[in-house]
Amino acid sequence: MADEDSSPNVFQLSYWVLVGSSASRHQGKHLFNLKIAAKELQHNSKKCDKEEKTEKAKAKKAIQKGNTEAARIHAENAIRQKHQSINLLRMSARVDAVASRVQTAVTMNQVTKSMSAVFKSMDATLKSMNLEKMSALMNQFERHFETLDVQTVLMEDTMGSTSTLTTPQNEVDTLLREMADEAGLDLSLALPAGQTSPVASTVASAEQFKMNM
Repeated sequence: MADEDSSPNVFQLSYWVLVGSSASRHQGKHLFNLKIAAKELQHNSKKCDKEEKTEKAKAKKAIQKGNTEAARIHAENAIRQKHQSINLLRMSARVDAVASRVQTAVTMNQVTKSMSAVFKSMDATLKSMNLEKMSALMNQFERHFETLDVQTVLMEDTMGSTSTLTTPQNEVDTLLREMADEAGLDLSLALPAGQTSPVASTVASAEQFKMNM
């Protein structure tokens, strides 16, 4: 008789369902925040573009008035806004790429404990819109994804190698012979030039042995 206490009861199952759904909700929230941050960075980049144009116009007016010092200040501001716009746009693309990878990780249930730890500090960093902090955050995510990629490649290579190594050659030879018989072909003629089947080679060796006796 099975021990009734050994199997999870309804309350335990309900608890784990709630925990799982809660984790999914949190991950979904973090993913949403990443996408919002990417759009916010794009928006800020466009604001910098407008500021650049404004500063250029002011520099032009200052030149027309003969005020070269003011013109230089506005020109410096314009260049600074231009570079900031580019940096914001690059970070937006980077955050968007990370968001796509996070979405895949959530869908494939590949969110690791270390990645969850990064999530905890993510929201505050995204709200700050500090490019240095955001760059460090993206570095952490990207390192996790690189690790996942390496693990996936190793797993695929291992599965491929195992599949190849465990293929019984005698079954392969038997199948080839059956296919050749059904097609009414000589197996040795059906193979590419210079390549012989182990089955055909064995038969040929036996016949040669008989002739030499």
